[in-house]
Amino acid sequence: MKIRIIGGGPAGLCFAALMKRDDPAHDVVIYERGPRDATWGFGVVFSDRALEFLRADDEAMYLLLSPHMETWPNLTIVHNDTRIPITGNGFAAIGRLQLLSLLYVHAEQLGVRIEFDRAIESFSDRERLGDADLIVCANGASPVLRQANELRFGTSCDWRPNKFIWYGTSRVFDSLSLTFRETDHGVFCAHHYRYSPSRSTFLVEVEEETWKRADFEHMSPESTIAHCERVFAKDLSGHPILSNNSHWRNFPMIWNERWSFDNVVLVGDALRTAHFSIGSGTRLAMEDAIALWKAFREKHSVPEALARFRELRLHPMKKIWDAANVSARWYERMGENMKLDPVEFAYSYMTRTGRVNHAEVRRRDPNLAAAYEKLHPEASAA
Repeated sequence: MKIRIIGGGPAGLCFAALMKRDDPAHDVVIYERGPRDATWGFGVVFSDRALEFLRADDEAMYLLLSPHMETWPNLTIVHNDTRIPITGNGFAAIGRLQLLSLLYVHAEQLGVRIEFDRAIESFSDRERLGDADLIVCANGASPVLRQANELRFGTSCDWRPNKFIWYGTSRVFDSLSLTFRETDHGVFCAHHYRYSPSRSTFLVEVEEETWKRADFEHMSPESTIAHCERVFAKDLSGHPILSNNSHWRNFPMIWNERWSFDNVVLVGDALRTAHFSIGSGTRLAMEDAIALWKAFREKHSVPEALARFRELRLHPMKKIWDAANVSARWYERMGENMKLDPVEFAYSYMTRTGRVNHAEVRRRDPNLAAAYEKLHPEASAA
């Protein structure tokens, strides 16, 4: 089969490697618009059992990536100066560029060809896509290709009001932490976690009105960093905030009713986005790739395989997508939520998506459950 993949992110690389591993005769080429040695952002985080989802289907990839992951068992919520550690929440993280670099080598060793600095602007690009049997659109949340075909895919996009900026820092944190600090302009939230022995992701999120009151719109990149360093001075402990072409953005909640047309299929963020607050975006992209590969193992024609892909993936993916959207909206009320007692605030965070009830909080962290029950005795009956 002649397979052309647009986008060299985790979804495209994972799918390419699986298909080539199963049948070296497949002609698989990835076109990546960026260079090999650079990417946007800093670390990416995986929730739940890290890469265990890979093990059954691609143990070689699992063994390749696992030694490079930073792992920790707990989550920490910081409500101004009150720290609340929460047990029973395992996470792992890796630098985005390191993850991609490892996947590049893995795919190339299997015979996948990757062409960097190659932007594909149309599905009718005959020179590169030619007579491909399958075209996989895996080039992120805002690809020109999907946008030009929104009616065919049934695309919807809900731009959320909160502003966020993806920074890093040289401060190394013990756990994934959500730090909320009240300022004269409003509440600032930092999502931060280590992704290497010497670096951490430090993503800053604010409500739209806070962003306006702080006048970030008129600040230089340097002034923006300095402002955030002042807000989180106690948390950074003298370490600087680092930028990688970082700028304020709004998060797009993207969904496509139709996942494919003709021989073209969407995967990863091109298919749907999951808010970063649940730490599942990269995992979802790789799980898309695994499901698409499984569909081609079951079905021998492209139309049948693409239909089967949607059947396999829709239900589990939709559950996480719905939870991610609820989580995003919780952050849109963080100014109001900060009025809660720190214990109530941490409890609200843990139960924000509706997927964790009191019994589950008690199972994960008996101390948090007991502290909440002191404030709300009626909860002890749950």
